[in-house]
Amino acid sequence: MIDLPDTASPLYEKVKDYILANIGTGRWGKDRKLPSENELVASLGVSRMTVHRALRELTAAGFLIRLQGVGTFIAPPRPQSTLIEINNIAAEIVERGNRHRSEVLVLETIMPTKELALSFEFPKRVAIYHSVVVNFENDLPVQLEERFVNPSLIPDYDKQDFSKTATYDYLMQKTPVTEVEHIISAIPADAETARHLNIDVGSCCLFLHRRTWTGAIVATISKLTYAGSRYSLGSRYSPSKTN
Repeated sequence: MIDLPDTASPLYEKVKDYILANIGTGRWGKDRKLPSENELVASLGVSRMTVHRALRELTAAGFLIRLQGVGTFIAPPRPQSTLIEINNIAAEIVERGNRHRSEVLVLETIMPTKELALSFEFPKRVAIYHSVVVNFENDLPVQLEERFVNPSLIPDYDKQDFSKTATYDYLMQKTPVTEVEHIISAIPADAETARHLNIDVGSCCLFLHRRTWTGAIVATISKLTYAGSRYSLGSRYSPSKTN
């Protein structure tokens, strides 16, 4: 029988620590099938309920994948880019010595389209929060920010005043971001975007589509449109030594 750490932590936390230690040391490699619940119960000397909770929470956090009737596996890392980091546009503007303000155009609860529900990886369609905010630098609109937010992680998003608190700040306080997906493209401004950013229809805009995860759960989907003549995106980073 394997001895779990002699600490004051609940038993299920000790089981989680044991599993994570095996993953972290490489003893259990990626895509490896874990011992069954019965095997873990027998080897660790804990109840099935304790093992089940530990596996459930590690799955929700994105460390494991559980396949009904097949078993539990170590989750492979999601591919992600380090090209663009998550930045707070309000803080960026202030750091440049300029003044930031925002105008909230939409803050509501909606039923997502089929495409949005799939992007959130929902097993079925459920209501989500939706906001549209224009961010200004010295009274010049520089970004049109549209966000879709998972209410299971951020339940009070629709009750906030985002003209006083940046959406970025609120989201970062409410749920940790463990993974990010970015897709960047150049698009022409449609009539609505042109009106909100005070640019001509057809003007070139930078469009950033972002998904964030908290563990295995998609937390937010954001569509950020920048006036191309007023903003640029970039970062400084160290390339990986392996391709």
